[in-house]
Amino acid sequence: MTAQLLTEARLNQPFGFLGWQPRMQDGKARGLLLRCYLPHASAVSAFDSKTNKLLGELTPDSSCPGLFVLELPTKRKAVPYRLQVTQGRYQHQLFDPYQFTEQAYYAVHFVQHQPENLYRQLGAQLIELDHAGKRLPATRFAVYAPNASSVSLVGDFNQWDGRCHPMQRTDCGHFVLVLPEVAAGVRYKFEIKDQHGHLLPHKADPLAFYDEQYPSHASLVYDHQQYQWQDQAWQNRTAPNPYQSPMSIYEVHLGSWRRGPDNQPLNYRELAAQLIPYVLDLGYTHIELLPVMEHPFDGSWGYQPLGLFAPTSRFGHPDDFKAFVDACHQAGIGVILDWVPAHFPEDGHGLARFDGSHLYEYADPRRGWHPDWNSCIYDFGKDYVRQFLVASALYWLEHFHIDGIRVDAVASMLYWDYSRKAGEWIPNIDGGNHNYEAISLFRWLNREVYSKFPNAMTIAEESTSFPMVSRPTDGGGLGFGFKWNMGWMNDSLRYISKDPAYRQYHHNDLTFSMVYAYNENFILPLSHDEVVHGKGSLLQKMPGDEWQQAANLRAYIAFMYAHPGKKMNFMGNELAQSREWNHTQSLDWQLLSYDKHRGVQQLFRDLNLTYRRCAPLYQLDYEPAGFGWLEHQDASHSTVSFFRQDAAGQRIYVVSNFTPVPRQHFALGVAEEGEFEVILNTDSKYFWGSNYPVQQQALVSIAEAWQGQPRRLSLNLPPLATLYLRVKS
Repeated sequence: MTAQLLTEARLNQPFGFLGWQPRMQDGKARGLLLRCYLPHASAVSAFDSKTNKLLGELTPDSSCPGLFVLELPTKRKAVPYRLQVTQGRYQHQLFDPYQFTEQAYYAVHFVQHQPENLYRQLGAQLIELDHAGKRLPATRFAVYAPNASSVSLVGDFNQWDGRCHPMQRTDCGHFVLVLPEVAAGVRYKFEIKDQHGHLLPHKADPLAFYDEQYPSHASLVYDHQQYQWQDQAWQNRTAPNPYQSPMSIYEVHLGSWRRGPDNQPLNYRELAAQLIPYVLDLGYTHIELLPVMEHPFDGSWGYQPLGLFAPTSRFGHPDDFKAFVDACHQAGIGVILDWVPAHFPEDGHGLARFDGSHLYEYADPRRGWHPDWNSCIYDFGKDYVRQFLVASALYWLEHFHIDGIRVDAVASMLYWDYSRKAGEWIPNIDGGNHNYEAISLFRWLNREVYSKFPNAMTIAEESTSFPMVSRPTDGGGLGFGFKWNMGWMNDSLRYISKDPAYRQYHHNDLTFSMVYAYNENFILPLSHDEVVHGKGSLLQKMPGDEWQQAANLRAYIAFMYAHPGKKMNFMGNELAQSREWNHTQSLDWQLLSYDKHRGVQQLFRDLNLTYRRCAPLYQLDYEPAGFGWLEHQDASHSTVSFFRQDAAGQRIYVVSNFTPVPRQHFALGVAEEGEFEVILNTDSKYFWGSNYPVQQQALVSIAEAWQGQPRRLSLNLPPLATLYLRVKS
């Protein structure tokens, strides 16, 4: 019966049948026997690895083709051995994996103690075996498939034959096996049979560190110790307080930022050579990457990932991605990764019905199927799934030195009724719509990240008014460091897309964000989501003729940089592209041959540099003392004015005119006595503006109370422009 299970690749306890076994005679153990299953072999010999002496020729078992047996009636102690295998005209030697049982079991001894133990113990781990007093390189494989009836390891090492390497089932539902002389770069998958013995599609390793692309989607053994990091100075720095520091993020889709002459995406090392100098030149502090976790479909932009522990091989080897991050750090640029714990696609090689059951996803489609994205939803109530997701976040921070993770689609995880109609969702135990399992997962995730990587940050993309997303867990919050301000983004884009003649009726869209500005630690996002699916590019959202569109864009971006909250812009915004983003094409770099587009790009450069040099623009982003309205009710003229202030009381004054009508002798309230200077003017000729004269003479404040301030300035306010001013030192 056992032999039949072996030939049918259904044996789940191979350690009790293969390798050294007691030789039973008359119900008693008399000596040892050695069983090896080598379905492609014609002859097999066994040698003592320590003495190099022949143990004997194994005899084919006539009842089970491919099974070879050596009986040693007088042998009492198992010894390390190697096999000499004849296969047709060829001979080769191998170390039988079924003699390394203890080393295989070690994989699951400590898995449940800490989430990071998943990627330290499961998957394909390169190890060294002590074999006959010598170090023998090997790979230890372990996979969690508690509802599978059997699992076999298949790959380059066995012609993808599921009969060759059955894995041992453990009491906790893992399947384990050690394969000697399997090194980095070897491809593998798992051949799984469900609880009824039905064969499933070959599954990629959920804990794989490296995956191939279509059509194989095979996992590859990878050596994390090979790459030598050079970012020690960055890692050992005293990191500044992120809430009191400038943060200007350049969001990038690696496959379409820039392409080669054959329209092929740049690889990780080419991106390091070209993207990093560009980001440095523009003055950004961070790069945020759309998900680089392995995903089967290009058109998902990475938001349908299956390899939560593998950087996509579309752009190169994992070491190449490490080199990209390393180069960012050496240049002083932080790296943030988009991370998707909400859902995953149904591709056969992936996580869906992994062991024949709903192992990773909720079983009930009212909870386990996402109608918006046609994908499976993780079961946030299962201990293993929770550990798997937290482990993934920690993995990128540990092994790839990532500086932060931006968590995608948080709202879809927090609410059972997200994008569902009545009757399409199941309430929680209290009859409400909050997913308590996801809420507790986020709290655990953030506690783990901040306790183990205190310089890292977590960012939530959360589009509702769920309370305390970026507040500490010990006070009842979710524990994220930051939250995207989707309300500011939606309101301000709605405002700026209106014809200036009608903006006076939508003035509240421009000012309402300050009502709740201190409820969370906000980041202001102008992300990829705003320039796709028919929404048009940022420039296309602007009304008016060509000049007015560019002027509106410049005024709006400068308003954004002055508004409380850290900043994020998607690639291409700085080019003032007229077409919306297309993930199959490069950005329109040729536009920089035109003055208009060079001017907008120069504004982004100057904004980043001004923002980083002027503490009032960032130091008190999350404290009411850092912002004060001067005038927020001038709807009839569509102007706003306010000041930003740092901890020392130094101010930057900001005024925006969102109409094409210049405002002469515009009065601005200020606190300081003396002469003022304009440090940024979006209407400047350097930015392709009209260069409307802001002042006829020196800007000197006069002792006349205005807008709640003791003094005032008089200046000419250019059309569709934002100005930054400060007192001269």
